[in-house]
Amino acid sequence: MKLTLVSGVSGSGKSVALKALEDAGYFCVDNLPASLIRGLVSFVASRGEPRVAVSADARSADTIGILPKVVEEERANGIDVRLVFLDASDASLVRRFSETRRPHPLAGEGRTLEEAIAMERQLLAPIAELGHRVDTSALTPVQLRGWIHDLIVTDPSKLVVCLESFGFKGGVPLNADFVFDARFLPNPHYDPLLRPQTGRDPDVAAFLERETEAALLLEDIHRFIERWLPRFTLDRRAALTVAIGCTGGRHRSVYLVERLAERMRPQHPLIVRHRDLDRE
Repeated sequence: MKLTLVSGVSGSGKSVALKALEDAGYFCVDNLPASLIRGLVSFVASRGEPRVAVSADARSADTIGILPKVVEEERANGIDVRLVFLDASDASLVRRFSETRRPHPLAGEGRTLEEAIAMERQLLAPIAELGHRVDTSALTPVQLRGWIHDLIVTDPSKLVVCLESFGFKGGVPLNADFVFDARFLPNPHYDPLLRPQTGRDPDVAAFLERETEAALLLEDIHRFIERWLPRFTLDRRAALTVAIGCTGGRHRSVYLVERLAERMRPQHPLIVRHRDLDRE
């Protein structure tokens, strides 16, 4: 049996993720107290269901603390357990709650929305370290469904490598396991002909290959990932996110992610994302 646990902060898209898994044939249960997961696994096994997904979060705050122990015990029982933790920036969460006018589950007792978000982060901090973190701050529901499908549904037996470009001026992605900084490379932005283009365009690629040490940086990043990737596979991770950043997230980081994907795609399941291009 494959058990997928979906957790994360309120407003990060857990309902969207669970719906994506339900559409993919998973037996899904939302807002299940962690203390009842063992019983659910037994029940689902008796029905012959091969895949089950459970959402466990701060709505069941009194039992969420035992989730790490539940994960450990179920894995010891031979269950393939994967955990996906959805996260988003505080600004994104405040905006979403304001747009939907839904109350935060921890906003009672005179707490402001910002205080409730901070309290929830503290409560869920041990859970966030159990599995793969997905930063949904800039993801639409359709994009999030695609991420969940690629991470969990396509081939849950293999670790997925997520390659993501970003601009440091927009902040480091919350879901990054490794962050590489490409800002020391000469910036195509200062060439008026290259400025409107991106790292996907041949002229930008030619500039970086001719005028910079991008090829050497690419080789170093590739060797590092290939050397340590087996350790993450042994740790039963669902995915590993490698983020490469430059100033604006349009030229150098995009080029490096595209070239790295070309090298790794024959051997590894990949998700390629250009955060600051996807926002346009």
